[in-house]
Amino acid sequence: MPALPDHGLYVITGCAGLSCAELLDKTEQILASGAAMLQYRNKNAEASVKRLQAARLLKLCRKYHVPFIINDDHELALMVNADGIHIGRDDISCEEARKALGPGRIIGVSCYNELDRAITAEETGADYIAFGSFFPSRTKPHAVQAGTELLCMARSRLHVPIAAIGGITPENAGGIIDAGADFVAASSALYDANDPAVITRQFVRLFNWQTAGDIGGGDKDEH
Repeated sequence: MPALPDHGLYVITGCAGLSCAELLDKTEQILASGAAMLQYRNKNAEASVKRLQAARLLKLCRKYHVPFIINDDHELALMVNADGIHIGRDDISCEEARKALGPGRIIGVSCYNELDRAITAEETGADYIAFGSFFPSRTKPHAVQAGTELLCMARSRLHVPIAAIGGITPENAGGIIDAGADFVAASSALYDANDPAVITRQFVRLFNWQTAGDIGGGDKDEH
């Protein structure tokens, strides 16, 4: 199974209005353009559709050597042999997830705008933490709001990677990365785009500039 990356674009599937073929086509464009990790999130499909989509998305992730994460559903994750799950407040606990999945799979935990929740999640076995929403989001229009100051505080308290989520686009992701996010998660920005490969490469360049700036000690805007 692929290991959890250090940083990069964390893709969350946008399934609404897409056929299975369209979902797979857009996802392959995104993965081929440099995405670091993929989460399958589909709240409205029947179980049989989810199994089919998850199995086919897993094959794409294996082709491009990126981790495949299932949103909420540890039973589906085990069924298709996914690399891990992502859980929220209303899902099973991190301890229960680890017991169900075993030691080798990735567990991510949504912590919204709550640093204390993130600290507890790390202590109970989370492999990465997600905060957000940082901007208004079409995927979750009523989500609580988080600010970049939370990322700065979390960076000094946590030892696991931090993902930022919620309305993130290539235009606003730079400040989120600068504030301490290891991953930026995107869904609508990619799946609603006419050319998701172009948008993916724009996200990836932000991380490349960040790495170049860290190595060279210069301003990433000069690259």
